[in-house]
Amino acid sequence: MKKIVIIGPESTGKTTMAQQLAAHFQSPMVEEYARAYIDHLGRPYNQQDLLEIARGQLKNEDFFRNSTAPWLFCDTDLRVIKIWSNYKFSTVHPWILEQIKIRTYKAYLLMNIDLPWEPDSQREHPKDRQEIYDLYQAELKSVGIPFAIISGVKIERSKNAIDFIERLA
Repeated sequence: MKKIVIIGPESTGKTTMAQQLAAHFQSPMVEEYARAYIDHLGRPYNQQDLLEIARGQLKNEDFFRNSTAPWLFCDTDLRVIKIWSNYKFSTVHPWILEQIKIRTYKAYLLMNIDLPWEPDSQREHPKDRQEIYDLYQAELKSVGIPFAIISGVKIERSKNAIDFIERLA
């Protein structure tokens, strides 16, 4: 099973893209654990919560370990939590960094910030999208994992992602 991670700043269509790709390639999708976790938290999240979110994300990803599907589409991974933790708290839990070192993925889709901001109760930084995007891009460049920047709207955006994935096959 080849794992593809969809990452990027808030409100760039990550979840929609993961759903579209899972449907197109008839493969499972790992949802972003943070959304459900924060929805049920009842208070502002803190850095310790990011560790719990990371554990939950990996548990959801590992659920598909024995799947025979050709692809697994992950709506986020621990690199997102690393970048978010550094951005918000200026530090990252060592366990998260260790897990990043031992987890492997076929490629990443970095969602561009060319979509309009859509507010929701969990989104925090509408004015920092370029800065956060640049952090994701720098992270991906530093690790040498194949990635594509996915731009465009609606059909064009999903076609760009599909084309990249088909080239990986």
